[in-house]
Amino acid sequence: MAPEVIHPVAAHHGPHVVTNAQDPKERFYRHFQTEAAAAQEQIDNLASLAVVGGERQDAVEAILSAISRLSHEVSDASDYVPAYDQRLYAQAVKALTDKLNETQTRLAPRSRFQFKSRAAAPEAPGPGSIELKPDPRVIGNTHLVDGLSPAFGGPTLRSANPEAEDDVGALPSFAGSKNYNEEMAKPSVSNVRKPSFSSAKEIAISGQRGLHIILPSTASRATSSGRLTDMADCVVDMSMATPTSAPFANLALRNISHCLVVAGKVSGPVHITGVTDGIVVVAARQARIHECHNVDFYLYCNSHPIIEDCSNVRFAPLPATYHSSDETSTNQWDQVDDFKWLKAEKSPNWSILPEEERLPEDVWTKCVPGEPGKDLKDILKRVGISRRSSV
Repeated sequence: MAPEVIHPVAAHHGPHVVTNAQDPKERFYRHFQTEAAAAQEQIDNLASLAVVGGERQDAVEAILSAISRLSHEVSDASDYVPAYDQRLYAQAVKALTDKLNETQTRLAPRSRFQFKSRAAAPEAPGPGSIELKPDPRVIGNTHLVDGLSPAFGGPTLRSANPEAEDDVGALPSFAGSKNYNEEMAKPSVSNVRKPSFSSAKEIAISGQRGLHIILPSTASRATSSGRLTDMADCVVDMSMATPTSAPFANLALRNISHCLVVAGKVSGPVHITGVTDGIVVVAARQARIHECHNVDFYLYCNSHPIIEDCSNVRFAPLPATYHSSDETSTNQWDQVDDFKWLKAEKSPNWSILPEEERLPEDVWTKCVPGEPGKDLKDILKRVGISRRSSV
């Protein structure tokens, strides 16, 4: 359908029109809607992130950065966004900040002992005095007329001067995006899934079992952050979705058993917690590994990998298939620091994966992407992962 015409503009070579798609107010409105919804979703997901290793703190810092960026963008848009809408946007930014603060307070560990101060009793009004109460309808020089989107929990303010209002209207409700996990979990004749994540701001895969999940290159637009949680008996290949130009900003892998995970590239830290009896392949700036047991890690890491509360974890360099030309720094995959081993001798909790036991290149180039006539069971068997139960 053709975009709605706002108004015609005279020109030397015939009429020229300005459409909604060209209107800067409309473009900013849609941009703000998308970014605010993404920040809202990230705040809602904080409770699912581990405190150990700084995973949750990294997410909080990313959210704060996004909110700050939104605030600056609102200020920069003052040239073409009317004052009324600027107040709406500012209220939404403040509501996001308040919600983040409330969420952090709720998730913070509570002190066992608390001292409560006894509040002083309010003074009774003197005889003949009149108690003045603030008018709940008035906030500053504006009037509270209805609630802002439930996603923010803040008010929608309407200017006292109706002529200052713009036709963009109230901010949207920022409804949740498409549920890709539900789609992947639906029964199918094949256990191969290729979710596009085309309408998502981040990649979040959880609660899947017995699937071969391959993220196509179209998912690269959603790599602002990534989460892979509560998985079992799966093969997950995210390498095509994280090329050099679009790596994950940060990535979290948590509660994963009997899986092969090719996580792709991460420009920041990767937090790996509670992975057991599997294989993880990843290139990251930092690798923080907690509570993992019987796992082989194929790494490209710009700093010393850190392990804590782990046992029988083995390390090997990133397979050549997943190398990129921009990886010029020294790969410190074998310089592992065990934070729970303080003795001078080497920690018994990790070791170097012997070369003769490392998977050959054809596994990464042929087997993992899926060979004709081979199913999930064949791939897991080929890489040496025994499943907990039949898939």
